[in-house]
Amino acid sequence: MLRRRALAACTATVAVGALALAGLTGTASADPASPTPAPEAAHLSPGLLKAMQRDLGLTAAEARGRIAGESRAAAVTAGLRYSLGDRFAGARVGGDAADLTVATTDAADAARIAKAGARAEVVDHSLAELDAAKAALDRVALRAAPKDIPAWYVDVRTNRVVVQAGKASAADAFLAKAGVSAGLVTVTRSTEQPRTFADLRGGDAYYMNGSGRCSIGFPVKRGTQGGFVSAGHCGTPGVSTSGYNQQAQGSFQGSTFPGRDYSWVAANTNWTPRPLVNGYGNGDVTVTGSTEAIEGSSVCRSGSTTGWHCGTVQQRNSSVTYQEGTVSGVTRTNVCAEPGDSGGSFISGSQAQGVTSGGTGNCSQGGVTYFQPLNPALQAYGLTLVTNGSTPPDPPDPPTNPGGTWAAGTTYAAGAVVTYGSASYRCLQGHLAQPGWTPPNVPALWQAL
Repeated sequence: MLRRRALAACTATVAVGALALAGLTGTASADPASPTPAPEAAHLSPGLLKAMQRDLGLTAAEARGRIAGESRAAAVTAGLRYSLGDRFAGARVGGDAADLTVATTDAADAARIAKAGARAEVVDHSLAELDAAKAALDRVALRAAPKDIPAWYVDVRTNRVVVQAGKASAADAFLAKAGVSAGLVTVTRSTEQPRTFADLRGGDAYYMNGSGRCSIGFPVKRGTQGGFVSAGHCGTPGVSTSGYNQQAQGSFQGSTFPGRDYSWVAANTNWTPRPLVNGYGNGDVTVTGSTEAIEGSSVCRSGSTTGWHCGTVQQRNSSVTYQEGTVSGVTRTNVCAEPGDSGGSFISGSQAQGVTSGGTGNCSQGGVTYFQPLNPALQAYGLTLVTNGSTPPDPPDPPTNPGGTWAAGTTYAAGAVVTYGSASYRCLQGHLAQPGWTPPNVPALWQAL
């Protein structure tokens, strides 16, 4: 596990985190689900920029430009995904954040994609088809973790499901059990042996029952109760926690691992959740939302062992096999991490991405790391991410839907415009819409037009 045990010398391994995206220079489509993000580059943490310069070989200006470009790319992708429907086959950005590629299974979509400011790529398999194949593999793995199969994921670059295997025979058996066609899959040989990283500001250390250390992911609220999300492998319900200062902090209220890798800890009243991620001497990062970054986007991680490190999103919707079992739905990155970084914050620009799960390697040599996306954890436990804007209340009982484009379960970026009934509203801060958070009910999130 990526847990740092007290008084024990652990071998360094990889950790993962998530970062929010930022942008392109094209124009988002006119579809109602296409958000138009507000510029955020002026509010970036100096520490985050410094880490991006060090790990991605960028200047400060290039780092700001990349984040802005990736944010716009996410907005354009959201609109095209809506309009292309079941023909959508994924999206990615290149080294230049303005270089957005959107894939489709229908060549007739090329003009629509180009008009939105992206490069079109025509492929054989839709993202839905690849996701379904991966889901079949996940179902097999949840019954029994596959041997000699360290990871598998949907790779939008190659339009395939990639299965990493120590032996070709292990991959063949895995595909056969899942009933997945070899025509959808690329098998690559791998000697990786992933493990989890374990050991109210994101990235801060906390201790479990005084015997191990992990890192806070992101401060959250459930009604008036404050706390934070972290990795599921860090603790089980009832396990008590103490903070970085070894003072009593709270206890685990929910935890899922394996299968997924998320948890939430309720803190006592001595701890106040803040919309911050620890910059470890380089200035804290302010969290403004949780819009997910697409493949190729830059992402940075904060953890209590190794501080800030950055890289890029390699593949979303990945699965990884640890000694304890398989975890699905994680994001694969090339960000390094080590024991004690588990649970720590992954962030892109000012957008929360997820919590460090595990991987291979360390911060001396690099490696492959995985993070558990944040939004599924918020949904699982009914939590609200603490951001620099007003925190919305717990969702009330949902009223009868009067119609419009607003929908619960949709991730909205700042600037997105929706309709609810006969009125239009603009999103003020990025968030994942919950039942009852209708635009008229939460003026902290929506402004009537």
